[in-house]
Amino acid sequence: MKFVHLNGPPGIGKSTLSALYTDRHPGTLNLDIDALHRLVGGWRGEVIDTWPLVWSLARAMAATHLTGGHDVVLPQYLATTGEVAQLEQLAHEHGAAFREVVLLDDRAAAIERFNRRARDSDDPWIRHHHRLIELGGGPRALGAMYDNLMELVRRRPAAVVVPSPPGAVEVAYERLTDALRQPPSPPTA
Repeated sequence: MKFVHLNGPPGIGKSTLSALYTDRHPGTLNLDIDALHRLVGGWRGEVIDTWPLVWSLARAMAATHLTGGHDVVLPQYLATTGEVAQLEQLAHEHGAAFREVVLLDDRAAAIERFNRRARDSDDPWIRHHHRLIELGGGPRALGAMYDNLMELVRRRPAAVVVPSPPGAVEVAYERLTDALRQPPSPPTA
């Protein structure tokens, strides 16, 4: 049993690959935080912070699913060692191996992919997320997110980096499944 944290910059393909993985691995929970946000009233506004509510739901759902003996995939950008360490601890508390995979493209391409996704989508969550990023500094904020993620990768040697080329979902999926077939690295201290 495993808990897979599928990390990466916004728009890199985490949700797409997580959905594909769970479709091909029956019983696996696709714990897509973006989908959970839509279940909490007020997510479209800027007055209420739905993150704390969503994270407590996500932890409870992961714990329940792992306790039942099933795998969990969590596609979510996280760039602090503390946040990832909490996921790793949750996995171990429920007897699961923790697998940390980071989807990457180069910095400029990752920023463009996020912007392209927002331009091409009529999905309310994607548009809302793009608006929040724009309010936070747009490309400068995305660049800082990317840099923070690279620092996380440096600090967490068990994280496996998987290249995610644009428009090549099956290629990225094969790389992801190859990474998950490898023996896990020892837990990060």
